[in-house]
Amino acid sequence: MIVAPPKTGKTTILKEIANGIATNHPDTIRIVLLIDERPEEVTDIKESVDAKVIAAPFDMPSDKQIKIAELTLEMCKRLVEYGNHVVVLLDSLTRLGRVYNITVPPSGKLLTGGVDPAALYKPKHFFGAARNTREGGSLTIIATALIETGSKMDEVIFEEFKGTGNMELVLSRQLANKRIFPAINLALSGTRKEELLIGQNELKKVWILRRMLSSMSEEEGLKLILSKLKETKSNEEFLALIDAQKTV
Repeated sequence: MIVAPPKTGKTTILKEIANGIATNHPDTIRIVLLIDERPEEVTDIKESVDAKVIAAPFDMPSDKQIKIAELTLEMCKRLVEYGNHVVVLLDSLTRLGRVYNITVPPSGKLLTGGVDPAALYKPKHFFGAARNTREGGSLTIIATALIETGSKMDEVIFEEFKGTGNMELVLSRQLANKRIFPAINLALSGTRKEELLIGQNELKKVWILRRMLSSMSEEEGLKLILSKLKETKSNEEFLALIDAQKTV
């Protein structure tokens, strides 16, 4: 999940992720699903990503937006059943929740911000569909969630999904205002069970790196990471450089 305040570059990061997956894993089926987006944003993404773009822009009726989202999910499930590895990049989970809140029959209960609890079931079902199957392929869903929009509804929707993803990439408004991109809050971003993804030796170096970053400001930490990434060509080389610097 990419957690992003407005104007922090989430769309750019989403495009970079899509193109990065296309380069490193060309055998995957990549789908960018845009819900309630601006039409010009849809055109821009279609022209700049190596993926199938399915869009339900904000000028489309809510029931049609929901139909597009649900049909896309069902299509992805069928592709996975046939052994394909599918990656869905959803922008955004928050807007999908808003759309369902408009169309769902009233349940008689209401959360803060005017959110009907019943409206959150389908977005949860969508996000929770991501899995790695033993008999078929896999479905990966990378979704964006909006925060600090000034809308109580958006806050409630985000809180319902907070902590449900295997990865959270949190973007920083302060870094974006200083035009430091990608504006990633390194302290708040992380991956669940990262010990299953990397070796024990690398994991220890990651912990050392996190301790180093915790003693720095948000801006200093990101600038350090970006400068060292430019100097190295792989994660192993990057972590070795950080470890050597710490030893010195």
